[in-house]
Amino acid sequence: MTADTTRLTKAAPPPVTAGSARQSLGGRIVDKLSGGLVRAFLIVVGLFWLVPTVGVLLASLRAPEDIAATGWWNVFTQPSQLTFGAYQKLLENDDITNSLVNTVAITVPATVLVVVIGSLAGYAFAWMEFPGRDWWFLGVVGLLVVPVQVALIPVAELFGNIGVFGSLIGVILFHVGFGLPFAVFLLRNFFAEIPKELLEAARLDGAGELRLFLRVVMPLGGPAIASLGIFQFLWVWNDMLVALIFTDSDSQPITVALQTQVRQFGNNVDVLAPGAFISLAIPLVVFFAFQRQFVQGVMAGAVK
Repeated sequence: MTADTTRLTKAAPPPVTAGSARQSLGGRIVDKLSGGLVRAFLIVVGLFWLVPTVGVLLASLRAPEDIAATGWWNVFTQPSQLTFGAYQKLLENDDITNSLVNTVAITVPATVLVVVIGSLAGYAFAWMEFPGRDWWFLGVVGLLVVPVQVALIPVAELFGNIGVFGSLIGVILFHVGFGLPFAVFLLRNFFAEIPKELLEAARLDGAGELRLFLRVVMPLGGPAIASLGIFQFLWVWNDMLVALIFTDSDSQPITVALQTQVRQFGNNVDVLAPGAFISLAIPLVVFFAFQRQFVQGVMAGAVK
């Protein structure tokens, strides 16, 4: 009997563990591609993504006759073409300079108001008890699916009746109204992840709701608030549809001003190139300035 048991033991296959299990074909492909090949591919994609930006920058540093004669890549063989004359001419163009001021005057208030109101509403929906709280939040979530195009005509008629159509205030109000549903939804979900014990401890120490929001919730919600601010800033800065409808010649932002200049492309290409680069560069500067907070806010809640 001992010999039979020994024979069966030798014949039995060894137990299969997670480390010794045979890797699937897909897993082997992923392992092979997760090295330098993927990094090299991503670097190439990133360089191609930067080509339009570099092209606009170099075109903005060339004279109009050079732009009409050759492509911007000729700068690498003829660096003497580089000049800041186009930017000097841009500063002398009242339409472009006024539109840049209008863009800042629209984007900054629209971003600040959405962040402030969205933060307060998100905290209220997450940690304050009031009648119909869940139903109100469902209504906010439902507003996320409402397209901007549906509200253009009714809101334009409303703004005309109250006298803000064609002004900066009307554009700001429109962006705030359509930015708040996403802001409340994002921040409410982020604030709800804050440990309840931390808030209760602050309340035991005598902190009121406002102090609790400013001293506890706001510092912890910094990444999400920064992400929201970047989203809102980029959306408002790059908007042209709302600006085309709700602004006039005195309140138009840079996007509308450049679109107007495009109609006379052959006569003012030296204004379009630097104006387009400035319109492109400012959002990039804002994004890279808050890149770390943006990544933290996007990844918040992904890892438990």
